[in-house]
Amino acid sequence: MDRFDCYELCVQGVRWVVPFLRGLHAHNPRVLREDFCGTAALCREWTADLRGGGLEASAVGVDLDARILARAAAAGTESSIRHVHADAVRIPVVPADACDVIFVGNFSIGYIHTRSLLVDYLRRSAARLSMAPAAPGSGLMVCDLYDSPGKFARGMLHRTHPGPGNQIVHYTWEQREADALTAMVTAAIHFRVVADGEVIAELPDAFVYRWRLWSIPELREAMLEAGFASTEVHQHIDEKPVPLSHGRELGESGIVCVAGRL
Repeated sequence: MDRFDCYELCVQGVRWVVPFLRGLHAHNPRVLREDFCGTAALCREWTADLRGGGLEASAVGVDLDARILARAAAAGTESSIRHVHADAVRIPVVPADACDVIFVGNFSIGYIHTRSLLVDYLRRSAARLSMAPAAPGSGLMVCDLYDSPGKFARGMLHRTHPGPGNQIVHYTWEQREADALTAMVTAAIHFRVVADGEVIAELPDAFVYRWRLWSIPELREAMLEAGFASTEVHQHIDEKPVPLSHGRELGESGIVCVAGRL
């Protein structure tokens, strides 16, 4: 297993995200845009899931890393998936960008470090969703983030995941730098792959991130300023999503999905 295999196994839960996005949209969405897509695992799951149900589906994955996009293209033969090598934050809007759902996962909204650029990006996202094929005015954007009281604490989180065959993947999330005054953090993911008690792959610093941690209110306010009509917050990835109500505690992780509707 390479670092991307480990990432898809330990970090991404795309098989649960697709029904969540479809349930949240609620108007039979067909076209997904996955910004900061990496290996485009969600694009593959989206098209496979909808087509498996006899529904028309297509997806667009946008990422700045040409190498990972080449890997994503090689991983699937779906002609209904388009891989775009571009800066997802700044790429201009064109008619071919029409989509029903935009998903920004794995805390990637943190790649945007200033509020002005965040609003600009969200405004372009709203423009793409305004052309939604499924139903006029039904466009949906979803971003995940973490906003717990301890989000600027340094430390590590360890988990293990069963891999293919007899392999076990040890996953470590490390927040190694954090500054509450700037809301900037540096985080890293490490993997160790073990088979029959023997380490067969050691992948320290498999991924390193420099993020701006947007809070829930900041992201919701930016969405509204960018042209979204309403926003809501979800903590549970479920095919029948229920928004969080005011006064609810987020728990230790503080991981949520912030959704904007046109």
